[in-house]
Amino acid sequence: MSTQAAPPGAASFSPWPAVAGAVALLTVTISLLLTAFAWPSVRSSVHDVPIAVAGPAPAVKQLTAVLDRRLPDGFEVTEVADAAAAEQLIRDRKVYGAIDLSSGTPQVITASAGSAAVAQALNTLATGLTKPPGANTEVTARDLVPLPADDPRGAGLAAAALPLVMGGLLTALLLPRLVRGSAHRIIGAFAFAITGGLAVAAILQFWFGSLDGSYWANSAAVALTVAATSLTVLGLASLLGYAGFGLGAATMVLIGNPLSGTATAPEMLPGWSGTLGQLLPPGAGGRLLRSTPFFNGHDATHSATVLTAWLTLGTVLYVAGSLRTRPTGSVTNTVAQPAKQTTI
Repeated sequence: MSTQAAPPGAASFSPWPAVAGAVALLTVTISLLLTAFAWPSVRSSVHDVPIAVAGPAPAVKQLTAVLDRRLPDGFEVTEVADAAAAEQLIRDRKVYGAIDLSSGTPQVITASAGSAAVAQALNTLATGLTKPPGANTEVTARDLVPLPADDPRGAGLAAAALPLVMGGLLTALLLPRLVRGSAHRIIGAFAFAITGGLAVAAILQFWFGSLDGSYWANSAAVALTVAATSLTVLGLASLLGYAGFGLGAATMVLIGNPLSGTATAPEMLPGWSGTLGQLLPPGAGGRLLRSTPFFNGHDATHSATVLTAWLTLGTVLYVAGSLRTRPTGSVTNTVAQPAKQTTI
C-alpha cells in the first residue's frame, strides 16, 4: 500500500484558539517584563535613607524636623557630635552622607561612590536648608568618596549589573552542552567565574575607569557574583531540568536585577523590594562591587555572605540532581546523540 505525499500548501494550520493562546502568553510576558524593569525606577524615591547629622543637639533636632517636613520618612538620621564622626560613618558605609552643623555654616557631605542618586538628592536638599543665625554664606557641599574622574556618573558600574547576571545564566546554559561530567562542569563554572571576574574588572577599571582600589579585590567581587549566579541556576537545572533553569533565570533577571539597586540605592526602591534585592546575587554583588573599590571593603561582609550562601546552595542542588535519576529532557543532560541507523 503506497502513501501519497501531501501536495504543497496542504500543511495543517494551528487552530485559532491556539493562536489566541500564544498571543495571550506573549502579552502577559511583555507586561511582566515591563513591570519587572520599569516599576522599581518609576516608583523610586528617597525613603529611610540612612544619613548622619553632626552638631549641637538643639540644632540637630531642628534640622531633623525640617527634613521630616520636606521629605516625610525620607531619611533615617543618626546624630553625631562632629564632622569627623559623620565622615567615619560614611567611610564605613553606615550612612550615605551627612549634614554637618558643627561649624558656622551647614555643610553637606556626600559619597557619590556609594550612590550618585542619594548624593544628588542630598545636594538638592541642601539648597533649601535654613542656615543658623549669624551665618552669612551659602551651604557648601563636599564629596567625601567620589566616583572616578573617568566615570563621574557611575554609568559603567550601573551598566555592568545585567551583564554579570547574563554571564551566570550563559554558564548554566552552555556548560552542560559543551562539557561532560558533573565534576568537570562544576570546575568549569568556577574557572569561568575567575576568568570572567578578571576580564570584567579589567574592563571596568582599566578601560572604562569606573572602578578604583585593588584590581584583585574587584576581580574577586565580580567572580563571586558570577559564581553565585551560575551555580544557583546550574543546581536548579540539574534538579528540575528545564523548569529549574527557567525558575533560576526568572529569579535572577526579572527579580534580582531590577531590585538590585545598583543604579541608585536599595533604600530608594519602593517598599520592601530593596531589602529583597539585597538577598539575591545581583543586589549583593552590586553592593559588594561598591564596597571593594571605593570603601576599602567596609560593609562587604553581608554581601559576601549572601553570595556565598547562594553559591553553596547551588552546589548542593547540583550534586543532589547529579546523584538522582534525571528525566531525559533535563537541561544538564541534554547531549546530542547520533541517530541510530535502521537496517533492513
